[in-house]
Amino acid sequence: MSEHWLQIPEWSWNHPEENQPTYVHQWVQQLKKLKTAPEMILYGAPISRSSISVSGASLYPSEFRRAWKGFATYNLDENVDLVQFKVADAGDVAMHTTDILLSHQRIQETTAYLAKHYPKTITCMIGGDHSTTACAVRGIKEAYLNETIGILQLDTHLDVRDPKELGPANGTPIRQLIDGKIVEGQHVINIGLHGYFNARPLIDYANEHNIGMVTLKQARKEGLINTIKGALEKLSAKVDRIYVTVDMDVLDISVAPGVPASTPGGMTSIELFDSLLEIGKHPAVRHVDFVCLDPSKDSAVAETVKTGVYAWLQFVTGCISQTK
Repeated sequence: MSEHWLQIPEWSWNHPEENQPTYVHQWVQQLKKLKTAPEMILYGAPISRSSISVSGASLYPSEFRRAWKGFATYNLDENVDLVQFKVADAGDVAMHTTDILLSHQRIQETTAYLAKHYPKTITCMIGGDHSTTACAVRGIKEAYLNETIGILQLDTHLDVRDPKELGPANGTPIRQLIDGKIVEGQHVINIGLHGYFNARPLIDYANEHNIGMVTLKQARKEGLINTIKGALEKLSAKVDRIYVTVDMDVLDISVAPGVPASTPGGMTSIELFDSLLEIGKHPAVRHVDFVCLDPSKDSAVAETVKTGVYAWLQFVTGCISQTK
């Protein structure tokens, strides 16, 4: 386990010399330059060769950072300035040009390194397609072998397709983890499922392994925030740490065209923002990722990229409430 595969992004930070940072790109620091551990570490996993459908999700980590210049550190709605929360960017995991398995191994090793060497720090991975989640969770398990990991998944899909048929693709991460005995099915809760996007055999697999399935219709009926709270409490009562994976295709196609598997009937951006704010407040949540966002499918205004950054900032805002 080492930080060998981490590469500093091409763009540079512009810190104000005298005044307090006011924009996100001024606030986030480079991990290598910090002398003390931050509250959160970001790192990118820019791979999309393992996507079932054509995807440019490998572009997202760089576009995610470029979009920071459009966001202030002050959250008007919550009256919170994010500068009080130290966030560091470790850079991107270096991907092999053609070898998917090797790239996945590098993501696992890097995650294990970060989780082990920064035990009190929240890790946040920016994908990349959803195959990266299985790699990251295996890395966390490697770092904390005796701990039980729970997964809260915001997703339109179950992602339990068979890797024996598809390889370690973006439709398989949850099944990889369950079949590999890294997590138990009863420790996975998926919120956001809807419509006609999960074939019956996948539902059968989920039922067989006791995966918690909450449709978006159910969540709205019960209240989305109540549903999120209930899922977090249920998981935290049974596991040592919670990994949250946010597949951006959980959003409705009208607000997030820039995903490889966009669908109608998904979450609104406000529902996602409110969900991430609540998730960030829970102390058992130690890891999060944002995956399957394809900037090449966005329009000229980059609505999906901006929505992804906003969602992450909401999560950070929630995390700050833990420190008060």
